Amino acid sequence: MSVTTTDVQIEPAERRHAEELAFLAAHDSGPRPPGWRLTPRSVVVFIVGSAGAKLRLADPVDGLPAAMEITPKFVGERGLVERCVVTLAGERGLLLVGEPGTAKSLLSELLSAAVSGTSALTVQGTAGTTEEHLRYGWNYALLLAKGPTPEALAPSPVLTALRGGRLARVEEVTRCLPEVQDALVSLLSDRRMAVPELAGLTGSGTGADLDDGIFLARPGFNVIATANLRDRGVSEMSAALKRRFNFEVVPPIADLDAEVTLVRRQAGAALARHGHELPVDDAVLEALVTAFRDLRSGTSAEGWPVERPTTVLSTAEAVGVTTSLGLQSAYLDVADPLSLLPGYLLGAVRKDDADDQGRLLAYWDSTIRHRAEKGARLWKRLYELRHVVGE
Repeated sequence: MSVTTTDVQIEPAERRHAEELAFLAAHDSGPRPPGWRLTPRSVVVFIVGSAGAKLRLADPVDGLPAAMEITPKFVGERGLVERCVVTLAGERGLLLVGEPGTAKSLLSELLSAAVSGTSALTVQGTAGTTEEHLRYGWNYALLLAKGPTPEALAPSPVLTALRGGRLARVEEVTRCLPEVQDALVSLLSDRRMAVPELAGLTGSGTGADLDDGIFLARPGFNVIATANLRDRGVSEMSAALKRRFNFEVVPPIADLDAEVTLVRRQAGAALARHGHELPVDDAVLEALVTAFRDLRSGTSAEGWPVERPTTVLSTAEAVGVTTSLGLQSAYLDVADPLSLLPGYLLGAVRKDDADDQGRLLAYWDSTIRHRAEKGARLWKRLYELRHVVGE
């Protein structure tokens, strides 16, 4: 049975934005790095958008519109995206680091979709990730029947990317054990992967990329890894591995309006999958995002000090809370979404440390109380709901 849009919750970027990718490939015929689907300039435009302008094709292409506006998909500095693209074009590994929830994985996915046409060649780093996840395993039925042959090999996403000249993604690389991380060192240096069991196999019938048991990287192969700065229990990267990556820090969204717009768009898309519009008005949404930003930064918008909770109140978390407000309002007939905000905010804050409830209550008794005293009706209503946080 074929899979349609209605059969999945979230489509990968290469399917979700397939028309834009096809349009950009036809629009810009400039030079492309070996193995790339788009020019570096088009990769940047795909991610940050065309700034409201419509791009036009020089010649008609069947199935594509004559002009198209490219939507922004990542909220951040264009310079950051350009540096990432240049790093990949230079065949150097890219490591995206930052606080949890700053869209590192989204940026990695978008880069892979634009450069390689697929974001699926991904390894999720955990304490249980083994070297096989980064290198290869075996189809044991074929291994027993035929011995170690290329057909019996079960390649990892990284080996598949190496052989196909595509980008591989390694999520949460610092959650992998050091000996697992070390599998990337020679891979990023030598651009090859040895399979000793296949030594002696070369040439016809084994694939042109196999030379005496060594798979050679095709043009376009590279690695994008991500790492969180505040997660606990991670494995420090070796100096050798660090040298093989260019580090790019993905910061939280600096602009309030930009963050509100992103939260509205992402939560609205989640509600649309349920057949509902987002029933949270702009004032409530701005109050929610403002509270997240205050608690995240340790300073209110007015410059008042705020005690930061230990948990990371990311933009992604704000999207989750907004989606929950919308779903409860839509399915359970809640007339006042603002009344739900303190409960969901408490749930977000208390994830790591029970003492964070006290920090949230202190925020209510300082920042929210000050805003209520200044006469803002919405903040007065929130302060009246203090008992929800203090229960």
